[in-house]
Amino acid sequence: MMLQKLQNFSAALAIAISATTVSAQQLKVPAPSPLQTVKQAFALSDVSIEYSRPGAKGRVVYGDVVPFGKVWRTGANGATKITFGEDVKVEGNAVSAGTYALYTMPNKDSWEIMLYKDLTLGGNVANYKKENELARFTVKTKVLNDKVENFTIDFADITSTTMNIDLNWEKTRVSLAVVADIDAKIMKNIDANVVNDARPYFQAANYYYDNNKDLVKAGEWADKAIAANPKAYWVVMLKAKIQAKQNNKKEAIATAEKVIAIATEEKDEAYVAQAQKLIAENKK
Repeated sequence: MMLQKLQNFSAALAIAISATTVSAQQLKVPAPSPLQTVKQAFALSDVSIEYSRPGAKGRVVYGDVVPFGKVWRTGANGATKITFGEDVKVEGNAVSAGTYALYTMPNKDSWEIMLYKDLTLGGNVANYKKENELARFTVKTKVLNDKVENFTIDFADITSTTMNIDLNWEKTRVSLAVVADIDAKIMKNIDANVVNDARPYFQAANYYYDNNKDLVKAGEWADKAIAANPKAYWVVMLKAKIQAKQNNKKEAIATAEKVIAIATEEKDEAYVAQAQKLIAENKK
């Protein structure tokens, strides 16, 4: 009888321990430095960054929590990873499309930035090897007016071919200039498609207008796009802008008046306002 009781007690104890273990395994709490992935459409592809966001929590960050002059994983937990969807230049350094770890070495007035090819290193910076770097360069720091509590990576000042990647924490910002040389690709596509009458006339005309290329050719393509869809007031507006850039003010005003007529009918007040502004500017 005593043996049976002992066996029953042992079984109950084992069940209780097992239940406690399962409960502990299922317990979920907020991460101290939550993971974030940010993605930005840029040039002809995307740039994405995966990183963890530690908080300052009343501490002095740079020079204390993050020592000066030592390799930092640029966030918390594992290394920050950055993926470029196409070949770019970062601070003038050629970077092929792909994923890299982003390590940094903060100093008071400048940082060393390292793009690292070995993605298995993670946060173990003690085993960092310079020979695994794709690129290393130095950028100046900027002082922020307002304190940033959590380490934050943003995309800023975005154009069709340039942007900044901003690293912000405490009152320090470090900006990395990214440039994509996509003009040759786009020109090749225009030659392959528009010249062969595949009809992306509006896109081609708009690219030529935005990038100060042959405006005569841009106007011709805009005319072809309008002929295909005379009610496309956004294309007519592009034609007016091309004419204005050519300093053909009278023609630009006449074309903008067509935009107003069509856009009013379509109840698009934004394009009506754009056309009115162009007319006012070209009457001066």
